[in-house]
Amino acid sequence: MAVIKPFKAIRPAKDKVSFVASRSYEEYSKKELDCVLNYNPFSFLHIINPGNRLNKKVSGKERFKLIHNRYLEFLEDKILLKDNEESFYIYKIEKDNLNCCGIICATSTEDYRDSVIKKHENTLEHREKLFANYLQLVQFKAEPVLMIYPDIDEISMIINSEIKNNPQCHFTTPDKTTHTLWKISEKSTLTQLQNEFGKVNSLYIADGHHRSASSNLLSLMSQKKNPGHTGKEPYNFIMSYLIPESEIRIFEFNRMVRDLNGLTAEEFLVKLDKFFRITNHGDQLYRPSKKHHFSMYLNGLFYSLYLRKSRYEFTDALSKLDTQILYKTILEPILQINDLRNDKRIQYGYGKRNVLKMKDEIDRGNFAVGFGLVPLDVEEIKAIADAGLVMPPKSTYIEPKLRSALAIYDLGSSVG
Repeated sequence: MAVIKPFKAIRPAKDKVSFVASRSYEEYSKKELDCVLNYNPFSFLHIINPGNRLNKKVSGKERFKLIHNRYLEFLEDKILLKDNEESFYIYKIEKDNLNCCGIICATSTEDYRDSVIKKHENTLEHREKLFANYLQLVQFKAEPVLMIYPDIDEISMIINSEIKNNPQCHFTTPDKTTHTLWKISEKSTLTQLQNEFGKVNSLYIADGHHRSASSNLLSLMSQKKNPGHTGKEPYNFIMSYLIPESEIRIFEFNRMVRDLNGLTAEEFLVKLDKFFRITNHGDQLYRPSKKHHFSMYLNGLFYSLYLRKSRYEFTDALSKLDTQILYKTILEPILQINDLRNDKRIQYGYGKRNVLKMKDEIDRGNFAVGFGLVPLDVEEIKAIADAGLVMPPKSTYIEPKLRSALAIYDLGSSVG
């Protein structure tokens, strides 16, 4: 059963929230990053780019220690303030067709180890160690791990009741996304939510697998160093954002390959015919609309590929995924792409206009062929996680994407 804990968040001062909170660092181009650092003195990006003030490029432990110093400076300057009460935080995100409302809380690393918190992606050991060392030195977590749970009426009723109150902050970002945060500190409500989540058998990581794995590694490292370990220390928890599974949005990643592995287009089509019924749609843009149907763009023409199910064996949840089918029928046996994560011949793209971007890249000769897929659904993600399997890389692009530093989990603070 899922354990959730309230905590005393570090949050931006009310008059500075929209200036402090940022997108995930990796999402910024260099030009955007320079602009924010030059013109917004309150941005959280100043904390995680500590060398900017020194006009020096820093890395490794030196960078991590400077990040901690910048964090302390933001606290000293009261740009960031610490809550006095252990709380849950309701976070609502609204944009276009996305409307999600969930709870920022602390989830248990023990639940992660016991597979109450379930994953569907592999993580890289060197990244786990790097981020665990980062957390150990900077002493805070600024971006929650996105997790989903089954839609539960009792939890929704509590949330809907709480959001009738005045929020702690409410602002809209330039991408027209509205962010609203409420704080729950009433002990009876905290207990009620903990009891309801105690009935939840599994939480599923939707986004943040490396952050979860690194938090778990930090917990194990810290336990070994602490002879008085009790299990209540802040290093035993993962800052998480929990939303009902109906509220996430899942998008597909299309695939583009730079060459046909020495085959002509005609030879390639003949090989595809073993596993697929192929229809030529000419220059008419084609998008797949069903599971096990794919689009392909090759030599200026769109094709539909329908899987011949008599030629392909479904053995488990993984074998049913379209990303795995594409890998096992085309990418690996025909195009000789074995390492989907590191092979430079393959590239991935997502977004509403990605089919047009893919066509343009191929027409310009940067790639030879492109494949379009339908998005996976939440039941497929859960089936993979429940079976202890992992998806191929770039199987899903999931929203919402969360703001960093809207609520910060201080590794020196207590949890409820």
